[in-house]
Amino acid sequence: MQSKTELKKPIEQPETENGKAAVLGLQHLLAMYAGAVAVPLLIGTGLNFNSEQMTYLISIDIFMCGIATLLQLTVNKFFGIGLPVVLGCAIQAVAPLIMIGSDKGVGAIYGSIIASGIFVVLVSGIFSKIKKLFPPLVTGTVITVIGLTLIPVAVEKMGGGLATDPNFGDGTNLLLAFVTIGLIIVIQVWGRGFIKSIAVLVGLVGGTILAALLGQVNLAPVGEATWFHFPQPFYFGTPTFDISSIVLMIIISIVSMVESTGVYFALGDITGKHIGEKELKKGYRAEGLAVILGGIFNTFPYTGFSQNVGLVQLSGIKTRRPIYYSAFFLIALGLLPKVGAVAQIIPEPVLGGGMLVMFGMVAVQGMRMLSKVDYNNDKNLLIIAISIGFGLGFNMLPTLFQQMPETLRMFTGNGIVMSSLTAIILNLLFNGLKSEEQTEEL
Repeated sequence: MQSKTELKKPIEQPETENGKAAVLGLQHLLAMYAGAVAVPLLIGTGLNFNSEQMTYLISIDIFMCGIATLLQLTVNKFFGIGLPVVLGCAIQAVAPLIMIGSDKGVGAIYGSIIASGIFVVLVSGIFSKIKKLFPPLVTGTVITVIGLTLIPVAVEKMGGGLATDPNFGDGTNLLLAFVTIGLIIVIQVWGRGFIKSIAVLVGLVGGTILAALLGQVNLAPVGEATWFHFPQPFYFGTPTFDISSIVLMIIISIVSMVESTGVYFALGDITGKHIGEKELKKGYRAEGLAVILGGIFNTFPYTGFSQNVGLVQLSGIKTRRPIYYSAFFLIALGLLPKVGAVAQIIPEPVLGGGMLVMFGMVAVQGMRMLSKVDYNNDKNLLIIAISIGFGLGFNMLPTLFQQMPETLRMFTGNGIVMSSLTAIILNLLFNGLKSEEQTEEL
């Protein structure tokens, strides 16, 4: 019989060759690219930025995603969790930042981001000590909800974009989406070795080639982009520090830390790496530093991207080398907008097909974590049922709380936040704070 200590050892992975690692890194980049550029696109559009400002915003966003990811990959005495994690802009920050920018000006956006990053660095040690709040019962539930709440986003993209579009769900869009999914399934089931590990990338490339043959690929973003763009500190002007805006962004930062915690534990579970207080503290610090740099270079808050968790699970490659390539690619694309625009030519239905598989894998990883839970305890079943119900239900119909104050609605309208808070509170109520060994046996 293997001891518990032996079972905790990380699974040894053979070193991937540089060429293969680079392709795997490209796959990770493509998986997160749409989600990464969505944040600057939404915020820039919401604040009526012109085309020049939008070009800078998207380029610097991609560049800083690479820098933020490197901070998390580089393990030293002070920061870096050392997991194959990709950092990208936090989607939950979109609505608050548009609200801050509209009411207080763009300077207040970046002042609040810098302040929230400093807050994350300062509280990283305290936040890391509450690991007992996140046993497999809680983290498994949250990861499951993350995957399930993202699936409708993938399905909407499969139809071609917004459900209100006149061509939504037409035959061509559905064909592209299902061909992409079919290619991923074929490669994942019958592929061998390296080819099997890049199933999602093969699906995206194959779907895009088919789209090109059907005349569905738009090369305009490549033609319109400039060749080179260098990051500039305080591009949009001097930051201002408004107290109410700072408090709002600190709340969003706490939400992002909770989400990142789920990503860290999911990756730790996949790679076999123990995630303790020291690892969490360095992970939060890296995230906080990334947020501070984001404020200085006029981009947005960062968090661990859950879609890349699904890729690590699918590919079976659990080393950091492919993620290093991903980070370097992101930095290069941020400096070369015309090259970076190539990734924008992937049609929405093709991206939707790939995202459906990846988000589904995130949900499955959460279910695997829930397999460690003691289901003889009816209280645990109740915690999972209510937490998932709140997470999915409130996410689908956030208007349920439209009569509540706006600050409260920011929480109730986010299914991941509601699921996290519900699971933590109910677990504390029914199970209390158990020792680490006890929580691992749940």
